[in-house]
Amino acid sequence: MGIIMFVLFLYGGIARPQAVSGPPVYTNANLPLEERVNDLVSRMSLKEKVLQMQNNAPAIERLGIPAYNWWSECLHGVARNGIATVFPQAIGMAASWDPELIYREADVISTEARAKYYECSGKGQRGIYQGLTFWSPNINIFRDPRWGRGQETYGEDPFLTAHIGISFVKGLQGNDPRYFKVIATAKHYAVHSGPEPDRHSFDAWCSESDLYGTYLPAFEALIRYGKAYSVMGAYNRFWNEPCTASDLLLDKILRKKWGFGGYVTSDCGAIWDIYNGHKLQPDSIRASVLGVKAGCDLTCGDEYTSLVAAVSKGYISEAEIDVSVRRLFTARFRLGLFDPDSLVQWSKIRPSANNTAENKQLSLKVAEESMVLLKNENHTLPLGKSIKTIAVIGPYADRLSVLLGNYCGKPSDPVTILNGIREVAGGKREVLYAKGVEGLEDNSIKPTDKSGKPLQAPSAADLESEALQIAAKAGVVVFVGGISPYLEGEEMDVNIPGFKGGDRTSLDLPANQSALLKKLAWLGKPVVLVLTNGSAISLSRESEQIQAIVEAWYPGQQGGKALAEVLFGLYNPAGRLPVTFYNSEDDLPPFTEYSMKGRTYKYFTGKPLYPFGYGLSFSKFAYIEAGPDKPAYSSADTIKLTVKVKNEGPFDGDEVVQVYFRKKDSKYERPLKSLCGFQRKNIRNGAVESMLVNVAVNDLRIFDPVKQDYAVEQGGYELLIGPDSATPLLTANIEVK
Repeated sequence: MGIIMFVLFLYGGIARPQAVSGPPVYTNANLPLEERVNDLVSRMSLKEKVLQMQNNAPAIERLGIPAYNWWSECLHGVARNGIATVFPQAIGMAASWDPELIYREADVISTEARAKYYECSGKGQRGIYQGLTFWSPNINIFRDPRWGRGQETYGEDPFLTAHIGISFVKGLQGNDPRYFKVIATAKHYAVHSGPEPDRHSFDAWCSESDLYGTYLPAFEALIRYGKAYSVMGAYNRFWNEPCTASDLLLDKILRKKWGFGGYVTSDCGAIWDIYNGHKLQPDSIRASVLGVKAGCDLTCGDEYTSLVAAVSKGYISEAEIDVSVRRLFTARFRLGLFDPDSLVQWSKIRPSANNTAENKQLSLKVAEESMVLLKNENHTLPLGKSIKTIAVIGPYADRLSVLLGNYCGKPSDPVTILNGIREVAGGKREVLYAKGVEGLEDNSIKPTDKSGKPLQAPSAADLESEALQIAAKAGVVVFVGGISPYLEGEEMDVNIPGFKGGDRTSLDLPANQSALLKKLAWLGKPVVLVLTNGSAISLSRESEQIQAIVEAWYPGQQGGKALAEVLFGLYNPAGRLPVTFYNSEDDLPPFTEYSMKGRTYKYFTGKPLYPFGYGLSFSKFAYIEAGPDKPAYSSADTIKLTVKVKNEGPFDGDEVVQVYFRKKDSKYERPLKSLCGFQRKNIRNGAVESMLVNVAVNDLRIFDPVKQDYAVEQGGYELLIGPDSATPLLTANIEVK
């Protein structure tokens, strides 16, 4: 064989003519995935490639590639795509402290996602929110309660966030070794948590210790252990690099250090921000080149269309663009979008799997587990049978929006808190209702009749008078207040005292609600405050005046029923706070500071109103003893900690055992304490349970600035065991060798 013929043979020049005459390589599901992807990408023109690198990717009909939109949402249920089961907002999911339950929820969400995908694609609909690549979960650390998007997160602790997040990702992506059920996206990577109005130009700075100790661990966990296949970059800069085009974050850490093999997407318009907000590049061409070279494969927007010009100018090569295109098509192949249905187990899911009775029941279960009882003076709850008349008062008692939060679907049969109380009361008790006060957002809403004709809104005095009248007739007052997703959220046009652009400037309960609560308390009736919100509220005054407080979050479509079950004792609450409740925003450093000093239970040295991990029960739990399985461990070991807990009654109920650690005589600057294990378990009235909490010794690690890596420091550690971060009822000592 001659030299030329030998070279052609090596590179497929002789072997290919027969294959070319048959079906294209990329259509053969029996061939290796990499070979199929490479073949498909090799057939595209440069223009076709860059058009596939935007969220709204057009069809390439000559290659049989259908249109695909990469942007779908499922933060707590399939969102923005019609009827779907709506679970509690993410912060409420975290309050369950139950990763196994959140896995079940995510499994249902991904089933509904497939059901809706097949329904839409069967009609030729391939638009926004109709795909199988979901931009959830949000695992940013909720470092400051003023951040309006904190409701989308799993709270302030990296360990809890990681464990809830891993379960959510696994439930979404499924357990098939070949095909993803859907693809999960860990966002917003990284060091991102407000302020909302500044996010397109803001530069976040923190120490290496805070970066590796607080802001990165959950992302690493979701990549390494959850196997999340997509990551979204944040809008802001970090250390003066745009997060969506950061060589440090996207290449050195994400791909090289953590071994990430999936694809990276920008947030919407984040490439545009590089030159318009951050002003680090002169135009779209240079910004797009910066993003792709750093490792951002997909833009939510159309900025990457300028890559054709960038290649012609020599700023980037087509081979560099091919890297991103191959990553994107690998994802689409792994969703089974180019293979026969007979090979893809998820294709058996039918549209009827959406919005089922079973899914609704699971939404109720998650809502029940998310409820946090913050105060229960003199056993006000559960409401006794002697109470025959209940006054339900407050701006959010009959409001749908406070069930849903943001990034939500449309429930088919939501149960507001008022309707939940009426339903569970079952006609055996009289339920009276008055709004009492307007929500702060209501000032901009002009009431109309069915024909659209303006109506005269009742005055504040009339609303208050009606509330006080029904309260005087009742045996108990249930006040449903707090804030709403029309006041806190993502980059909102809100400029009301206490709120700015989606964030909060005050942690106080709105003044009109606080004033009415004070007058209701003067009546001498027991008052139960039910909070709807996605972030901590300061209740220093209110907690002194009223008898019981229930944190309901934004509890999903069955939230009203779940709350009512708690009020009437049909469900014994056991939710725990995933955030610290401070006495005032004055307890905190400035919002724009990303240093963790003075923030969260790990670094806050003051006395909180309610600590991280806190939550009461209708039962009393006694911690009897706790012990590790041995006294000394290596860094690769797992501590098997047995904790004996007794339910001293009077109800069956769940207890959430929490384990924190602190290092004795550390050479590093460390947090005051850190969560390293937890378990939620139901314990019958009068029973004693031995709860096994596994603590990975590697989770005791600290970032070593000299080694530029994590290390598990040798020596003694103290394990603090109890029902919350501030109440260590038991301790155990271990040694790491």
